[in-house]
Amino acid sequence: MPELPDVAVYTESLAARLLGAQLSRVRVLNAFVLRTAVPPITSAEGKRVVGIERLGKRVVIQLDGELFLVIHLMIAGRLRWLAPGAKPPGKIALAAFEFETGTLLLTEAGSKRRASLHLVAGRAALSAMDPGGIDVLSCDLAAFAQRLASENHTLKRSLTNPRLFSGIGNAYSDEILHRARLSPVTLTRALAAEATERLFDATRAVLLEWTERLRSEAAAHGGWPDKVTAFHPAMAVHGRFGQPCPVCGSPVQRIVHADNETNYCARCQTGGKLLADRALSRLLKASWPKHIDDLE
Repeated sequence: MPELPDVAVYTESLAARLLGAQLSRVRVLNAFVLRTAVPPITSAEGKRVVGIERLGKRVVIQLDGELFLVIHLMIAGRLRWLAPGAKPPGKIALAAFEFETGTLLLTEAGSKRRASLHLVAGRAALSAMDPGGIDVLSCDLAAFAQRLASENHTLKRSLTNPRLFSGIGNAYSDEILHRARLSPVTLTRALAAEATERLFDATRAVLLEWTERLRSEAAAHGGWPDKVTAFHPAMAVHGRFGQPCPVCGSPVQRIVHADNETNYCARCQTGGKLLADRALSRLLKASWPKHIDDLE
């Protein structure tokens, strides 16, 4: 799922192309994607783009008359920029927003239709779509610590909870926790003050570094992020199960639960302890290794 760094670069790229441009036509190519009926989507046509912003993991295009197009990419949704007159790809195209200078295309790979498009009227209606998570890049340590301890969950779950923190998902939470040298299953209210500050610093550093990295990649591809993915070769642990940790060289471990996978380094983050994978550890039972040294 595109997270804060990806969405931030999307909004920057959109602003460079769309601010002041007139939206001439909206084509809904797959009926499921449009989740609102009032105001009608046709009311966006003929309006000019007056602002581009990020709302958590959503991309928001503000139009004249306080109309807001809200795009949630979910897991497999992506945005593409097409030259004027270019034909959109077949089955993956969900919606097309036509401007004089080109077409913004919303696509989604795979068969699960999760990406969404809303058109809402007024800032209050837009605010109602905000899950309420704080922006770590604009808050201070005290606000971060207070929000972290407001619910007693694992660090992984809390960081990815949009009601607590804005824009952080599965991929960057893995990178943040590795940078902070903290176990993903540590409970938030058990975290010492020093560890909380370390987590705060790591969160800001990882998000800022990856935003800059993705911004540079987009610039190298004509100013558009056309390779948005949750799996980057330069990541420390996310998506790198079995590969060496860039800090200590130990093989990266994982916990798999439903559609989510948590990656971590046992030596850097858990004192060498291997965290139980709900499915595999139950299968292996007594044979389940308890320490990273049992694997090496």
